[in-house]
Amino acid sequence: MGEGNTGSEPGWVRLCAGTVAGIDGICRWSGYLTAWLTLGTVLVCFASVYLRYVMGVGLIWLQELYVWQHAAVIMLGSAYTMMTGGMVRVDVFYTRWSDRRRAATDLVMTLAVLVPFLWVFGSLTWTFFLAAWRIDEGSINPQGLPNVWLLKGAMVAFVALVALQGLAFVLRGVLVLGGRPQYVLGHGGHGADQTV
Repeated sequence: MGEGNTGSEPGWVRLCAGTVAGIDGICRWSGYLTAWLTLGTVLVCFASVYLRYVMGVGLIWLQELYVWQHAAVIMLGSAYTMMTGGMVRVDVFYTRWSDRRRAATDLVMTLAVLVPFLWVFGSLTWTFFLAAWRIDEGSINPQGLPNVWLLKGAMVAFVALVALQGLAFVLRGVLVLGGRPQYVLGHGGHGADQTV
């Protein structure tokens, strides 16, 4: 993304670029955490299958654990995926557009689609999470995992992380439309390790 000296840039540019860099750092951290959770999911799933089909021992809590881990991978990895452009899209027009047009599209679609979605999903998720936390909800399965509110809390984290990355999309759009193309986010999985 941005390279060079930003000291001569106006204050709003430095503020936007610094905010984007901070958000990208958080999302990058969640992506790295997700990578380790993915490995954990595979190992726990392997252990569950091995114990059940080779050793004849079925552990409900272990089966639930890899499902929980998989859900956490999806929820906590979404903002990183968004940051790196790894989400599924049909790029019939988008890839042929100029950086400014893509930035404007990202900005408008974030405000018109992502923000309303996060508002509705976030309010429902928060209620869902609080209800589980208040009663210390456990698994519906005997010998299942306790504290289901932890799993539901991953949805709250999803909303927070994707909202942050949505803010970064808006700020990048403002920067690019403000004549600073060095802040374009490389979509298509490129640019994940770039910093502002």
